[in-house]
Amino acid sequence: MAYQSAKPKENAAFQKLKADISAGTPGCVYIFYGEEAYLREYYLGELRKKLIPAGFEEFNYHRLEGRELTVQALAEMAEAMPMMTERTLIQVSDFDIFKLNEDQRERLIAFLEDVPPYCCVVFSYDTLEYKPNRTMKKLCKALSDRAETVEFRQADSSDLTAWIARRFRALGKEIDRQTAEYLIFLCGPLMTGLVPEIAKVGAYAKGKTVTQKDIDAVADPVLSAEVFKLSDAVLAGSYDQAARILGDLLKMQTEPILILGMLGAQLRRIYTARLALDSGKDKYWLMSLWGYKSDYPVRMLLSAAKKATAQWCAGAVKECQVLDRRMKSEKGIDSAGELKLLLVRLGAQRR
Repeated sequence: MAYQSAKPKENAAFQKLKADISAGTPGCVYIFYGEEAYLREYYLGELRKKLIPAGFEEFNYHRLEGRELTVQALAEMAEAMPMMTERTLIQVSDFDIFKLNEDQRERLIAFLEDVPPYCCVVFSYDTLEYKPNRTMKKLCKALSDRAETVEFRQADSSDLTAWIARRFRALGKEIDRQTAEYLIFLCGPLMTGLVPEIAKVGAYAKGKTVTQKDIDAVADPVLSAEVFKLSDAVLAGSYDQAARILGDLLKMQTEPILILGMLGAQLRRIYTARLALDSGKDKYWLMSLWGYKSDYPVRMLLSAAKKATAQWCAGAVKECQVLDRRMKSEKGIDSAGELKLLLVRLGAQRR
């Protein structure tokens, strides 16, 4: 498999949104969705600042909840003329437009074709997934013709580390790239989750430069990072450490089947890394295979894979699969106990 840059192509609609806001020429209809809620909220804020003068939000900025919303109510709101500004802004949250009945769909199509030029409407998706139904061809065409659909994706690694550095500088702290990458590994790659962690670490760190120890002291790890540490303890043959990590996860009410699923997935990635080492493939092959945006987790995978043989990895993956089937099919199984026994077996095989 040939390696291609792990940096995703920024969608054209996102670039256009930024250009339009910068030029002061936002469009009439937008659909905002995607996993990066921080960016979605940021650009909603930028639209508000560009369109609505401070102090006039009550008259020109309107928020509507989509759950009980009708297209008639939306259309009536859009007809309201702006006050002391050129445009109004309507934010519609979690409006499931592909679940509308036929009459409402037709009304929505008509609305999209005749949105007042002084009104900007943003359909924003947060708790509800935006998932177009391609069988509704008329509605899809109307959306394609009349709306800018903007997906807010997870940031590229280089952009994210630069953003982290800017956030820490605003707190009077510095952080190097490697430490920023560790923060991403530990707390996840979404800005939404990183914002409070950066605030905690910045407040805790005594020195000018943030260290990994500062991060470990106060940051809350995401489940994937904890499972990585769990697999590392297994590879080291350290049952006590693995049991401690597992115990902490269980105390936090994490379902054993979820822990097992993530452990099995992690062991499959380590197995793949071991095969890559044995066949002379490099980190870029693994980045492409697993869709990583940074080489940091790949370097960690390769480091972990050096501690095991392909035979052990294959056996570990198989044991996870067997236990997964048992947990899903056997009634009355002690899932937490079986998971602990699995760690004992895997750890013992490493000694």
